[in-house]
Amino acid sequence: MQLPGFWELILIAGVALVIFGPRRLPEIGQALGKGIREFRKAVRDVTEEPTEVEPGRQHRFQAGAGQEGAGREAQGGA
Repeated sequence: MQLPGFWELILIAGVALVIFGPRRLPEIGQALGKGIREFRKAVRDVTEEPTEVEPGRQHRFQAGAGQEGAGREAQGGA
């Protein structure tokens, strides 16, 4: 898939300017940038290995505690 060329970008920017107006475009740009940053951060957080185990979730990683912890979670307990 090719990236849009110079004239295609100018056309898209012109249509956006006509539709949203000059006052709304900076707000839309900020919201879009913030959304992209949050998405990248979430993807990065998911792909990184955990460095520490949370104290409340330690029972999942201990040997023999898997069945015991699963029963409490299914009942809504911690």
